[in-house]
Amino acid sequence: MSNVQSPKSKTAVPDAAEARGDERTTRHDGEADFGLWTSDFGLRVSDLRKSFLNPNGERIAVLRGASFSVNAGESVAIVGASGAGKSTLLNLLGGLEAPDHGSIVAGKVAIEGASQSALAHFRNQQVGFVFQFHHLLPDLTAVENVSLPLLIRRMQPREAFRHAMNALEEVGLERQATHLVGSLSGGEQQRVALCRALVHRPQIVFADEPTGNLDATIADEIARSLVAYAKKLPGIVILATHSHDVAALCDRILTLHDGRILAPNEVKQ
Repeated sequence: MSNVQSPKSKTAVPDAAEARGDERTTRHDGEADFGLWTSDFGLRVSDLRKSFLNPNGERIAVLRGASFSVNAGESVAIVGASGAGKSTLLNLLGGLEAPDHGSIVAGKVAIEGASQSALAHFRNQQVGFVFQFHHLLPDLTAVENVSLPLLIRRMQPREAFRHAMNALEEVGLERQATHLVGSLSGGEQQRVALCRALVHRPQIVFADEPTGNLDATIADEIARSLVAYAKKLPGIVILATHSHDVAALCDRILTLHDGRILAPNEVKQ
């Protein structure tokens, strides 16, 4: 591995036993037609800048010209001190916030210039998010939570439920599928969140400290699952972490310092 950068209502679902079963081009004219997989899909970030006003009205620069690229099949860890801007960077890449300056191109889509409706469609079709705090809906079961991204995409409920069950089985949670997520352990909840992020096979996965609240064994399992996903699809996984062990599992490590991505020769070993 190298440090060198390169490019509250219940959801209506069928009975679990019935549901198992057997198993994109874009245009930038304000909207986008997403969905066609391309093996050369890449993410290109150039001169990204973002600042915020503090309570005293002073403008604080968080990102000061971050640039990097990631290709399909790669998993990349973003490391840096607390407050370095890792979460802000992921929010910008996922279209959750707008940059002050710079460009973000995912495939052929310019994220920083897209309309809100196009960004919502982009996130729904091509992006998966995994957070440190799982953000699951506590009054839904595990399989209902995992089904949600597919139902939002208007997949038939029975088909969505089947895909969700298959995803849970892959992480060893088939017995917990019909349990309310509030009754699950922290590690189980994060595995459900992982399934929810990956069930629609997104081209890009942004993971913000996904192992921060987990013990070492579960953290390793979650991180390895993300890395394997990037290679298998192939997709892109960008993972912000404080854990050196988790970062070491990724194909590359990028260090965010003073608002920009350090060149390899600037990283202190």
